[in-house]
This record gives sequence, structure tokens and C-alpha cells, in this order.
Amino acid sequence: MGSFRTALALSAALALSLLTGCAVNRATATVDPGANLATVKSVHVVQAADDDRKINDAIAERLNQMGFVATTSKDKRRDVDANMTYVDKWMWDITMYMLELTVVLRDPANDFPLATANSLHTSLTRKSPKEMVEETTSNLFAKGKK
Repeated sequence: MGSFRTALALSAALALSLLTGCAVNRATATVDPGANLATVKSVHVVQAADDDRKINDAIAERLNQMGFVATTSKDKRRDVDANMTYVDKWMWDITMYMLELTVVLRDPANDFPLATANSLHTSLTRKSPKEMVEETTSNLFAKGKK
């Protein structure tokens, strides 16, 4: 009878572990100590070379909603307060979803990273690309105001 209970307990533990999955949420932002993001009014979003999902458009739209003058194209510009680059990572779990988004605000004169924000959400806590863009941009500029 003891081995039956042990086998039952192990089976229950295995079933429970299969149902719980791994949930990871991470949202971070860092700003260079010498950067003053309060002076940034115009931002150009540089489209990633392999981006066929138009994440650059979503970022530019979000920045415009936040009150910035935002544009986007495949090339960096020097006539703006900052360029923004990004890396989006996607994963398959029944459907494709954005696993991670990192945005970097750069000095247009020398490409120096002024600030970086990252958002990571695994399958069980996934967010839409729009929500990932909102999270990274909000965190980046909130951190820059402190």
C-alpha cells in the first residue's frame, strides 16, 4: 500500500508540474548618468533590418502618443534629439508571440546609448507587441525623469 501512495504522490506532483509552466515577467530601464532625457523632444525610430512585423511603426506611434515628434525609417538621422533602435525576439508556443523587446535611445551625433529599456514576458504572461512597446517606452522615459 505504501508504494501505491508513493506512486500516486509522484504522479500528482508530475501532473502539477506540467500544468504550472514557467512564468517570467521582467521590465527594466537604465539611463546613462550623464543623459538628460527631459531635453529629448524628437525621436527617430530606426527600423531593424529583419523586422517584417513593423515594430518600428508601433514604437513611433507610441512615442507620438507620449508627446514626442517621432519618425521612422531604415536609416539613422542626425537632425533629431535622439535615435531609437530596438531588438524584438519572438517565440512559438501554439502561436507566435513577442518574448522580449529591448529599446535603446541613442545620441544622434555619436550613436552613444543614452538609455535602454527591456521587457520580457514568457508564454504564460505574454503581452501583445503594442503592450510590450508601451511598457518599454514608458519605463525608459519614466526612469529618465528621475
